[in-house]
Amino acid sequence: MKIFSSVFSLACLFLSLQLLAQTTPKPNAFAFKLKTPITLDGVLDEEIWKDTEGWSGDFMQFFPSDTSLSVVPTRVKIAYDDTNIYLAAIMENRGPRKYVSTSLRRDYRGEQNDGVSFVFDTFNDGTNAFQFGVNPYGVQREALVSNGGTRPDDLNLAWDNKWFSEAKIMEKHWQVEVIIPLSTLRFSEGAQNWSINFFRVDSDAGERSTWAPIPRTLPIFSTAFLRKMIFEEPLQKKGANVSLIPYVAGRTSKNFLENSSESLRPAIGGDAKIGIGSAMNLDLTFNPDFSQVEVDQQVTNLDRFEIFFPERRQFFLENGDLFDSFGQPRSRPFFSRRIGVDIDSTTGQNVQSKIIYGARLSGKLNENWRIGAMNMQTATEEDAGIVGKNFTVFALQRRVFERSNIGLIYVNKESLALDEYQQLFDPTAYNRLLGVDYNLNSADGKWTGKVFYHRTFESAEVEKPYSFNAYLLYTDLHWSWTFSVQDVGKSFNPEVGFLPRADFKRINPDVTYLFYPKSKLINRHGPKLEFEGFWNETLGTTDRDINLGYIIRFNSIAELEITQKNRYVYLFDDFDPTRSKGEPLAAGTDYTFRNYLVEFKSNPRKKLNLNLVGEFGEYFTGSIQRITTQTGLRLGYLANISMNFNYARIRLPKPQRDADLILVGPRIDLTLTKDLFWTTFVQYNSQIDNMNINTRIQWRYAPVSDFFLVYTDNYFPGDFLPKQRSLVFKLNYWLNL
Repeated sequence: MKIFSSVFSLACLFLSLQLLAQTTPKPNAFAFKLKTPITLDGVLDEEIWKDTEGWSGDFMQFFPSDTSLSVVPTRVKIAYDDTNIYLAAIMENRGPRKYVSTSLRRDYRGEQNDGVSFVFDTFNDGTNAFQFGVNPYGVQREALVSNGGTRPDDLNLAWDNKWFSEAKIMEKHWQVEVIIPLSTLRFSEGAQNWSINFFRVDSDAGERSTWAPIPRTLPIFSTAFLRKMIFEEPLQKKGANVSLIPYVAGRTSKNFLENSSESLRPAIGGDAKIGIGSAMNLDLTFNPDFSQVEVDQQVTNLDRFEIFFPERRQFFLENGDLFDSFGQPRSRPFFSRRIGVDIDSTTGQNVQSKIIYGARLSGKLNENWRIGAMNMQTATEEDAGIVGKNFTVFALQRRVFERSNIGLIYVNKESLALDEYQQLFDPTAYNRLLGVDYNLNSADGKWTGKVFYHRTFESAEVEKPYSFNAYLLYTDLHWSWTFSVQDVGKSFNPEVGFLPRADFKRINPDVTYLFYPKSKLINRHGPKLEFEGFWNETLGTTDRDINLGYIIRFNSIAELEITQKNRYVYLFDDFDPTRSKGEPLAAGTDYTFRNYLVEFKSNPRKKLNLNLVGEFGEYFTGSIQRITTQTGLRLGYLANISMNFNYARIRLPKPQRDADLILVGPRIDLTLTKDLFWTTFVQYNSQIDNMNINTRIQWRYAPVSDFFLVYTDNYFPGDFLPKQRSLVFKLNYWLNL
C-alpha cells in the first residue's frame, strides 16, 4: 500500500499547486477587420499593412538568453474577415546575409532553419494550439501543439492542412504574407479573443526570439505564456466547412519467398472532413490507403521489449492528443498503430492491413469540455492470418483550474468480420479498457504531472488487470526534478495500446542542475542523476538503473552528454542478449554491469553535421562496444544526403554467441522545387538479415494535393536474392466545398 500512499500524496500536491499560480498583465495584439481584400504576393502594399498602427514587436530572446530584447527586430500584424486570418511579418537583419534552409520540403525543423512561426490557442485553454511557420524561401510548416507544449514531443509536425503564404527576401530584411482559412482552425463562434504568440529563428544572430517571453528551460512553443489577440468584432464563421479528399491508387507486388504475385489493380477511396459548427470536426475515411507514408527508420534492438514507433498517418493526427495523451510511454491505453498495421515476419517491416472504413468525431463542446469518438473496421486477410476487427475509442476531457484537465477514455476491440471468412460476431473475442487521467499544468509552466488509473476487461476473469501511475515534474532556470511511481498488474492487457511489459512496480526519481556561464562557447551545463527501479511481488527487484551524467549545450546549439550507467537485470524469461537466435541466458539468472555513454549533436545548421552516440563497457556476461552515427551533408536547400550507421560489437562467453550487428541506412532527399521531392532510403540490418530499398517521388501539384510513386524492395543481404518487391502509385486531391 505504500505506493498507493505515495500516489495519493502526489495527487493532493497536484491540486494544491494550482493555487500557487500567479498571473500578470500581458500586452495584447489586435486583429483588424478587413474592409478591402488582400492580394497574396508577399509585397505588403495593402493599406492595412502600410498603416503603422497595430504592429506587434519588441521580441524577447529565448536563446541563447531569455532576459534581453532580441538582437534582430521582428514585427507582426494581424487582420481577418469572415473567411480568413491574415498575417504580415517583417524580419529585419543585421546586414546582408544568406539564409539557412535545410530543405524546400514542407515541415522543416524549426531550430535548424531561419523562419517565423505563429501560434494560435483558439480556445484560450493554455493546453492545445495550432502552429504555422514560413521560412525566407516560402517553405511552410504547420503543427499541432498539445499538453501545454511542455515537452518536445508535444509538437506534431505530421499534421497537414490547407493554407497559403508568400515570402520575399529584401535587401535588409525578409517578409511574409499569410492567409489561414478559418475552416482550417477550430474555435468558438463569436469569440472575442484568442491566445497567441509569434517566434523567430535567426541563424545569423544565433538567436531564437519570441513576442511573448518564454523561459528557455521550456520549449519555445509552450502555451503557458501566450498573450491575447483581440478581434475588432466578434469572430463569425460563415459558409460550409466540408473538405473531400478522394484518391486513386494502384499496387503491384511480388513475394519471392512464397512465389506469389499481385498484378496491378486500381483502388479508390478517400477522406472527408466535415466541420460541425466551428469547434467540432467529423473525419470519415473509406478504404484508406497509407502506402505513401514513409517507412520507419529501423533500429538495432538489444532490449527485451517492443520498440515504439510513432504514428505518421494523417487520418489519426488532428486532435490526436485527445486519444494519445492518456497514460505514459510504458503504459499507453490507446496506440493508433495497432489499427491497420502488422509486422511482416520475413522483413521485420511494419506493413498495412486493410482498413474498410473509419469515422472520428473530435473537438470542443465548449471552453471546458473536449470530446473524441472513433470507430474503425479492419478486414480479414485469410492468407496472412489476420482476422477482421472493430475498434471503438471514446475520450472525454474536462478542463480544470487554468491549464489542467481530467480525462476519461474507453477503448473496445472485438471480433466483427464483414466478410465471408469469419462469423460476423464473436461475443467472447473482445478486449476493453476504461481509464481516467488527471493532467497537471501550472500557469507558470514550472509544474507538470499526471495521475491515472486504467483497467482492462476480457471475457475471462483475471487477476490485477490495472495500470496505475503518478508523476510530478518541476522545472526552473537551474533545477529540474521529477518523481514517478507506477504499478502495472500482471493481467493488464491493453491490446489496442502499447505495453512493453506487465506485472511490475516502478519508482523513478531524476534530478538535473544547470549552470549558465558567461561564455561565448557554452550556453548551459550541469550534472544529472537518474534512478529507475522495477520490482514485483513474486521476484523482487527485476531491474535497477543508476545513471550519473553531465550535460553541455553550446551557443551553437550543439550538445554533448556523458553518462555512466550502472544496471542490474533479473531475467524472468530466457533472453538472447544479441537477439540473433543465439543461445539464450537462462530465466531466473541476474546480472550487474556498468557501461559508459557519450552523445554528441553538432550544429544542425552547418552544411556538414553529425549526431554520434558511443557506448562501451560491460554487457550481461560479456562486453559491448557500440557506435551510432547520423551524418548529414546539405547541398544548399536542394539536397540532403545522410548516412545512419549503427555498429554493435558484443562479446559473450560460451555457450552464448558473439555478434557484430550492423545497421546501415543511407538516405538521399532531393527537394527539386517546393512542390517536387524525391527521397531514396536504403536500410541494411544484419540483425534481421534484410536489406530494404525505398524510393518515393512526391509531386504536390495543388495545395495539400499530391501524386506519389513509391518503389520498395527487400533482399537477403548476402547473395541479394529478392524477398519482396512492390510498386505503388497514389493520387489524391483536397477539395473544399
